[in-house]
Amino acid sequence: MRIFALSLALSLSFMVFQIEKVEADSGLNVVGTGDGLEMLREIGEGFSSQHPDIELSIPPSIGSGGGIAAVSSGAERLGRVARPLKESEVEFGLVYLPIAKIPSAIFAHPSTGIMALSSEDLVKVYSGKIRNWSELGGADLRVKLVRREDADSTLQVLRASMPGWNDLEFSPRSKTAVTTQDAINTARSVEGAIAFGPYSRTLEEGLSVLKIDGNHPTDDNYPSAVTLALIYKDGTMDSQMEAFVDYSHSDKARELIENFGGVPTTN
Repeated sequence: MRIFALSLALSLSFMVFQIEKVEADSGLNVVGTGDGLEMLREIGEGFSSQHPDIELSIPPSIGSGGGIAAVSSGAERLGRVARPLKESEVEFGLVYLPIAKIPSAIFAHPSTGIMALSSEDLVKVYSGKIRNWSELGGADLRVKLVRREDADSTLQVLRASMPGWNDLEFSPRSKTAVTTQDAINTARSVEGAIAFGPYSRTLEEGLSVLKIDGNHPTDDNYPSAVTLALIYKDGTMDSQMEAFVDYSHSDKARELIENFGGVPTTN
């Protein structure tokens, strides 16, 4: 009996050692949405300074769906999403931990000469009824539309909350950006371009973040926002994951979120 107990204890010790070794070897990847990417990377830098023993990576966007698939399959331990989990995903064992609310934003290349739009004119722009910025008092420049795919979290929020977007039919002349970064880069580099995505203060650099109906995305009366959340599979929480989750709700992380124009969620 003593031999069996000793053997069991040694086996358990070996298993714990192997788990810790896997954690140390693999590091921690937080994969998924491009919404709030710059903000989350800033949080990651703060985390890494406090936990130099954990190799943290917050890679480019693979979308909320990609993050959910990676965590569900066990390919990754921790994901990031900008949409609520579906009932089937919750039933599969995924756990949802909100970090921050991030306002949606409409932004344009500075060449447009436009700093504000009414929600009615915004619909006319994206439906293709307005084709030149001069029609709105801007530059004599053709409107170049950048949109996202139908499953995009920011687009879903805009359809649910921005006046006129629920049944908006996009102009066939619009370009579909495959990631948030693609939409931002296009709006920054193409004269006459307009796009949308999650708000961050870095958008103010090289872009015109538009007021809609007189409200900036950081104003209380601005209607559209997405919730950035971490996800993991129930029963898989380990010390690395727990450390990052705790830090993402720390006072320092909350300060960073506010500096980026987001609203921290309550624990």
